[in-house]
Amino acid sequence: MTGAEEEKGRRAKGEHTVYLDKARGVWVAQADLGFTARGTRLRPKASGKTEDAALRALRKRVREYEAGLVPGWERVTVSQVVEQWLELGRSTVGEKTKEGNENHYLRHIKPALGRRRVKDLRPDDVDRWLLGLAATLATSTLKQVRSVLKRSIDRAVKQGLAERNVVDLCPPPRGRAGRRSKSLTLEQASDVLEKTKQHHMHAYIVLSMLVGVRPEEARALRWDRVHLDPPGDVPPHVEVWRSVRFGNDTKTPKSRRTLAFSGYVGAVLRKHRADQDEARRRAGSRWKEHGLVFPSQVGTMQDAHNVLRMFRDALKLVPGIDPEEWITYELRHSFVSILSHHGMPVEEISRLMGHSGTAVTELVYRHELRPVLQSGAGVMDAVFPMLGEGEAASDDGA
Repeated sequence: MTGAEEEKGRRAKGEHTVYLDKARGVWVAQADLGFTARGTRLRPKASGKTEDAALRALRKRVREYEAGLVPGWERVTVSQVVEQWLELGRSTVGEKTKEGNENHYLRHIKPALGRRRVKDLRPDDVDRWLLGLAATLATSTLKQVRSVLKRSIDRAVKQGLAERNVVDLCPPPRGRAGRRSKSLTLEQASDVLEKTKQHHMHAYIVLSMLVGVRPEEARALRWDRVHLDPPGDVPPHVEVWRSVRFGNDTKTPKSRRTLAFSGYVGAVLRKHRADQDEARRRAGSRWKEHGLVFPSQVGTMQDAHNVLRMFRDALKLVPGIDPEEWITYELRHSFVSILSHHGMPVEEISRLMGHSGTAVTELVYRHELRPVLQSGAGVMDAVFPMLGEGEAASDDGA
């Protein structure tokens, strides 16, 4: 063959070659896609019983390559991508979050969708799955379960193990109504403070109810952040700068706050510190000093379940209150209720709570806030009583 003929017969880049493999009895189609990053020729192949079948299979291979899909992606299952994400894709979250994600996968994702191939997953499949969970899960939990699946498939798409993420097309439905939070009445709050004085949880209850510290903030609070006798004109205060969340940071930047407290709170904390000194002496070598205000019996950080158990144990001392109906976070709800009852504006309550604005306070603690829509009418009636009476009389005579 001459040089001209050889040049004329050479196929351009991207063109397909089709030939019959007599030994196998199939048609083979091959494409030339250039070179890989390592400098080797990229020539994907596909076979079929006919020439057209081989070309169709090759075009599918080329599309997968151009989409960044790796060989074998069509066999990848939901369990494989979620387990890979659980193992490799969550380096920036805390242990509690990891444990929760794993539980969501094992309880809700694996039994229903685990064996399904990701490529076969359809939006209606995910919608039906979510609706089935909505009957038993709260809305917040339902969102967390969906998030585990979504982020797992998102990672699979980036790794070339999935073509698209159908979970993006399936918003979570409304789940089962959760437990409605509540707050102590003023009478109940007084009884709790009075009846739990001799219980070792008394200081925790006082700080939570009268200062508004979150449970995760109280567990991480250290004595070096509690200033019982500050110099100058600075009032006694607590620096709420840490929590047990990942990285020991507070829930939001606005949650990092410094809160003054009353003389009663200061007296309770002084007694609590003296009691803790005695507990440290009794524990001896078993005590592990971490400087915590509310540690375990040996100085280590408390587990949330233990704090709840001890809180309910303290409530057993209060007549008329069923301990099983209350959780520690409702002390914070009671804090809002007490402040609102005494006329504090919601803007100031939001600052004390560590919220970024009043929207969160009004949404989450709406049952504890006094109604404000009627307050304007009450003020006007007090300011202009005679005008109201005169108009009423005029209306009667009309």
